[in-house]
Amino acid sequence: MTAIFLRRTASTLLALTTLVAAAAFAQGYPAKPIRMIVPFPPGGGNDIIARLVAQKLGSRLGQNVIVDNRAGANGIVGLSAVMQAAPDGYTLGIAAAGPMAVNPSLYDKLAYDPVKDFEPITNMVIYPLLLVTHPSVPAKTMPELLALARQKPGTLFFASPGSGNSGHLAGELLNSLAKVNTVHVPYKGQGPAVADLLAGQVQMLYSSIPSVLPLVQQGRLRAIAIGSAQRLSSMPAVPTIAESGVPGYEAYSWIGIVAPAGTPQPIIAKLNQEIVQILKQKDVEAELLAQGAIAVADSPQHFGAYIKTEIAKWGAVVKSANIKAD
Repeated sequence: MTAIFLRRTASTLLALTTLVAAAAFAQGYPAKPIRMIVPFPPGGGNDIIARLVAQKLGSRLGQNVIVDNRAGANGIVGLSAVMQAAPDGYTLGIAAAGPMAVNPSLYDKLAYDPVKDFEPITNMVIYPLLLVTHPSVPAKTMPELLALARQKPGTLFFASPGSGNSGHLAGELLNSLAKVNTVHVPYKGQGPAVADLLAGQVQMLYSSIPSVLPLVQQGRLRAIAIGSAQRLSSMPAVPTIAESGVPGYEAYSWIGIVAPAGTPQPIIAKLNQEIVQILKQKDVEAELLAQGAIAVADSPQHFGAYIKTEIAKWGAVVKSANIKAD
């Protein structure tokens, strides 16, 4: 009995010592520059959000936050680098929907586990996907588009920047929930996909708002519906896909931030507090809305649960549509 008591006491003291040491370490954090790894090339949505947050986070923490673009293999290269970094709070990673929620179903062997290998900090923003069509499509509303798809199955083609991309999965989700057969056409990037849509070679595209909004405003593309749960205040006339005949439909691209597994929780809490406050600043919210993004700024626990939900949701879509990685 005494031996068991002593072991339990020693275990409790060790846990308390570890917590005290972690808290003391966090009080002096950060003492040097922080690296923020973006698993995509410069210039895209992930990079833009990362640089916006990095600049403001550096000012708040009194240390430079350096953005490090590590593109390749659908985000695998960058997130693998985050996973392998020391769990000391000096390496952070941008965690997007594709690499975190879709890759586990696309690849039989993935270099990282999105749940076990990272500490979630916060989901920073979501990008509702806008469904746009070429003006020649004889359907001006979502119900009309669904009717057309059912009357002529396999004749409506939707473009995406590549297999397994959020735009691809958004289309397959519509096929599944609405019981229609629209056909995916993968491209090597957003530019070629939009170019063929403008030329009328394909009829549809699910896209983040900034890259297609000017074309909608010019009348070169038609906005049909949006994948958010509610209409956007910036586009109140555009209905949601869910309210337009596909109940339960939601399709977002999202961008969060994580640290390597084992990063002390006091550091995670500090980073969460600072980044959440950044995202709630009025000027930041306005800038995000102008880019078609909505600030989330949730807790580490909520973001961790959301990642698990997204893995299950998109895993089912990948399996149902038999999607394979390029």
